Amino acid sequence: MRIQVSRQLLDRQLVDVDGRLVGKVDDVEFALDADGVPYLRTLLTGPGALGLRVGGRIGRMLVLTAERFVTDRPMVPLRIPYGLVDRVDSAVWLRIRAEQLPTSPVEEWLRRHLIGRIPGAGRAGG
Repeated sequence: MRIQVSRQLLDRQLVDVDGRLVGKVDDVEFALDADGVPYLRTLLTGPGALGLRVGGRIGRMLVLTAERFVTDRPMVPLRIPYGLVDRVDSAVWLRIRAEQLPTSPVEEWLRRHLIGRIPGAGRAGG
């Protein structure tokens, strides 16, 4: 089951209902139902998830590099419940808009410390 999910989901682009890129599926999380049958519960995205999946020195380096952007909380992946997935083809299409998802810690840091300092950046998305 893990191999099939890996081929169908991992490293695919996440696209919101409006066609905007949200990120990439970096890992997945399974759970067990009441009968003990595993099911796909959550898609994980972000450097924290990718680093854990890659593992070893390279994985630790990815996580540590991402954590340098975030000083106020630990680096955790963005978790997208699989129930929010509309379809899977060459990308993973979500049923919701990107704004409805929590913002990743790295994206928050970039907005606060880099993008927010660019003149006119507050009007760029509107």
